[in-house]
Amino acid sequence: MRIAVIDDDSAQVDLVRQVLESAGHTVQGYSNGSKFVREQHRDSFDLIVLDWHLPDIEGPDLMRRLREDRRVPVLFVTARADESDIVTALDAGADDYMIKPLRSAELLARVSALLRRTYNGTLRDQRIVSYGSYVFDTISQSMTMSGEAVTLTQKEFELALLLFRNLGRPLSRAHIMDQVWGRGDDIPTRTMDTHISRIRTRLHLRPEHGFRLSPLYGYGYRLERVEEFATAPAPG
Repeated sequence: MRIAVIDDDSAQVDLVRQVLESAGHTVQGYSNGSKFVREQHRDSFDLIVLDWHLPDIEGPDLMRRLREDRRVPVLFVTARADESDIVTALDAGADDYMIKPLRSAELLARVSALLRRTYNGTLRDQRIVSYGSYVFDTISQSMTMSGEAVTLTQKEFELALLLFRNLGRPLSRAHIMDQVWGRGDDIPTRTMDTHISRIRTRLHLRPEHGFRLSPLYGYGYRLERVEEFATAPAPG
């Protein structure tokens, strides 16, 4: 999972990164709220760890802004132990909170619980996942388009499913490589571009068919639905 940590205390960010990366998560740190707000539309996260005191905005105020257009679980971190402060954080939209100093085992347990609560029972864990005329079977790693089977390699299937699960969200090249090929593999980036091209062709991911798979210059790719077109075509 990709996790953002917003805290101006670099030692705190390093601690959270060490704990969460040891559990297999990918962590991106931000020293202030403004930087996160500027970059959030270029990246996608599954969870946010947010500190109360930031140099440019209070944590609760930033959280209210986040809740205006997206729903990502937020773990609020604060040195304030007063009940009224905790209530303020929860009212602003926090899904959970921790009191500093953070304890590594508790941090990992709370993050894991938030991720399970948010994503278990959703598209991540369903065997059959449907997006209009596109239907994925995550157990057999097969798919159909308009009721007809589509032949994909394992990596093409994983890449296609990753893109559909993140409809409308920009995905960095590094994130795609990590999720499909694994961070430890030395895979040329042109391999990903080749797979993207094949998926675009085989799944007809073009505006006239209801979806647009676009490159994001210097960053990665985004698959988005084109609302004026209703359904995907039959393969052929």
